[in-house]
Amino acid sequence: MERETIQSGTEWESTVGYSRAVRAGDEIHVSGTTATDDDGDLVGVGDPYAQAEQALSNVERALERLDATRADVVRTRLFVTDVDRWDEIGRAHREYFDDVRPATSMVQVERLVDPEMVVEVEAVAKVKTE
Repeated sequence: MERETIQSGTEWESTVGYSRAVRAGDEIHVSGTTATDDDGDLVGVGDPYAQAEQALSNVERALERLDATRADVVRTRLFVTDVDRWDEIGRAHREYFDDVRPATSMVQVERLVDPEMVVEVEAVAKVKTE
């Protein structure tokens, strides 16, 4: 099976030793993705909705680099530091995926790698192979 990886260039990938996304056959797995912008700065400090939007946008960019779209996503996992704010995070997810409606989980975690990060998103996509 052919395997392709992409990197986003964040410091975490080289330090920890992982890829932003991996395509193996017809599956693409996007690693836990947070709300950083192109300069590596956190977007939406204190705003779970804004962080979810940015993280989902970052997931989409990773998918596009592997010839997929949000319509190919079959599974997401949302790691949040305050599940009481589920409605803001869920609203961003709903708006982003619209009719795609992937299977998903939202799980509260004690914290993420940066204490100002409140949302991390993983995704799995299934694509047609040529």
